[in-house]
Amino acid sequence: MVLLTLIARVRDGLILATSIEGPDENPDMVKYTNQAKMLFRKLSAPNTPSQQTVESRPYVFHYVIKDQICCLCLCDMNFPRKSAFAFLEDIANEFNGQNGSRVATVTRPYHFLDFDAYIQQAKKRYSDRSRFAMAAVNNELTDVTRIMVSNIEDVIHRGEALNILESRASDLSDMSRKYRQDAAMLNRRSMMFKVFAALGFAGLIFLILRFFVL
Repeated sequence: MVLLTLIARVRDGLILATSIEGPDENPDMVKYTNQAKMLFRKLSAPNTPSQQTVESRPYVFHYVIKDQICCLCLCDMNFPRKSAFAFLEDIANEFNGQNGSRVATVTRPYHFLDFDAYIQQAKKRYSDRSRFAMAAVNNELTDVTRIMVSNIEDVIHRGEALNILESRASDLSDMSRKYRQDAAMLNRRSMMFKVFAALGFAGLIFLILRFFVL
């Protein structure tokens, strides 16, 4: 079963559309929506897979990146991966067909809420395995074994660890730059002290020669 569907812009993670759930929505869905938002914020990182499965037990996220957008769904663990990715491919292609030219200019979240109507139709088709799902899977996605499977904590915290490393590297670079500046300033002060000391010594010798020797 598909529990949640979100579409976001890859560039900045801005959520463009979502499936609107009914009154019986799982109260824990807020938690998984927040996890989805964190996943979206990782999409612009280098080497991000274009398709991925991310486990967040007892559920699992699947996502597909198409052009400027990422389509993501949250499913039960026993929902077939092929059905999930076929569903995502379907809504990604339809969304790009309807709204692809406007994705880059949108400034407010959930701008395309009217796309929920198509999401609900697609969800019903791919959940109805007896009539639609298996045929759609066989036609659209024949192999999902190569799609990476990760854990939600690994995906979320991997980026945070990289940010920490980058921050520490930046701090070390700043410290090194400050050390070089301090060293240069100390060298200048040392040179000036030597010059003034030499001038003072020369002046003292001059005074001694002038008043005591001459």
